[in-house]
Amino acid sequence: MSETWDIAVIGGGNAALCAAITAAEAGARVVILEAAPKPYRGGNSRHTRNFRCMHDGPLGPLVESYTEDEYLADLLKVTGGKTHEGLARVAIRSSEECLPWMQDHGVRFQPSLSGTLSLARTNAFFLGGGKGLVNAYYRTARKLGVTVLYEAAVAHLERAEDRIVWLDYTHEGKNHRIHPKAVVVASGGFQADTDWLARAWGPAAKNFLIRGTPYNRGVVLADLLDQGVEQVGDPTQCHAVAIDGRAPKFDGGIVTRLDCVPFSIVVNKEAERFYDEGEDVWPKRYAIWGRLVAAQPDQVGFVIIDAKSLSLFMPSVFPPIEAESIEALADKMGLPPDRLRATVDAFNAACGDTSKFHPTELDGVTTTGIDPPKTNWARPITEPPFYGYSLRTGVTFTYLGLKVDERAQCSVGNRPVANLWAAGETMAGSILGQGYLAGFGMTIGTVFGRIAGKEAAAHANAS
Repeated sequence: MSETWDIAVIGGGNAALCAAITAAEAGARVVILEAAPKPYRGGNSRHTRNFRCMHDGPLGPLVESYTEDEYLADLLKVTGGKTHEGLARVAIRSSEECLPWMQDHGVRFQPSLSGTLSLARTNAFFLGGGKGLVNAYYRTARKLGVTVLYEAAVAHLERAEDRIVWLDYTHEGKNHRIHPKAVVVASGGFQADTDWLARAWGPAAKNFLIRGTPYNRGVVLADLLDQGVEQVGDPTQCHAVAIDGRAPKFDGGIVTRLDCVPFSIVVNKEAERFYDEGEDVWPKRYAIWGRLVAAQPDQVGFVIIDAKSLSLFMPSVFPPIEAESIEALADKMGLPPDRLRATVDAFNAACGDTSKFHPTELDGVTTTGIDPPKTNWARPITEPPFYGYSLRTGVTFTYLGLKVDERAQCSVGNRPVANLWAAGETMAGSILGQGYLAGFGMTIGTVFGRIAGKEAAAHANAS
């Protein structure tokens, strides 16, 4: 291309758009290079639903308050303390100012959400979901003069010492090279490259499903890491959840997630339970189940519930398997009927007083005398018809990424790369060492996308 750009933003999801909008508002000429076709623009952000937000009082659709310390405590709990507290606090503190910024740039939110998800205080839900958010940002970017190229696959960033000197990409069947003053990498993780997943995890990863876009293959990430840009994170750590086993290999999205685990028992292919299904409320603990299922034979699990629990959770897009007896359900699900019957009977016998059952709070309704226990919401599975879902590991995004500082800047050794920033899933491992907290990926992307856009524009404007 003949045009000269101040800033090239690689990627087309939430973080990329926040960076592009912020940079354009600062006067920079910005091009977005989105690998996906236009109907699939937005990366994993298309499938998101909400944004986790700190607030000291009611804010937009959020009720009451959600303090910095409580937010951080929730994050530390799900990560087991494996987080960069300084960067986490940047994300948390900045989230409060992000919500009105999002509204000012076209994002609309649903009224406060109550009920099964327990998120009225903590998470603001997008009106129209992730596609609504992505489309709003693209409209805003267009008004600001941002150029967007679809099916523009970046192949290489050339680093010379402490600078990116050019960028190569393909578009409309041709190779292009541009020399932007600054680059923001917001092109996600490597999860859609299942060969890379298998190298990290072993052959079991071939059985994983990829919840999001098939375009996040880690090409830019690998290119930069090969050139010595500092990396962060463990390639086996990722945001992985248990999803409906009937989901497609790629791009099934949020509708394939199963939220029924707290009200169920979960068994492996041998009809044996393997973890406490009632450990915590779902938004805090749902992301552990992808890894738990990954550790089971053939990387598969099975949810078993009865009629009284069917209305307590948001269902998958696929209907549950239904039967009038446990044995008949086992037959339909390919499980050993006698062993499933024995597991259900042992669980039922371990359940006690259920009078304090409360589906949206830790209720202490627990089992006794079995291992693993179920520490909340433990009710006997006795009321026909009985229902089941198969579970497989659904990978959302990987945590191996580019290491950044509080300015979202990348580095080589101890030296910053003067004109390279990263935002979103491609640097989320800088904060997330393991585990996941519902809505936090959008927080990271929004906060560090805005930071990267601001810093890149300041650099470009001073050049």
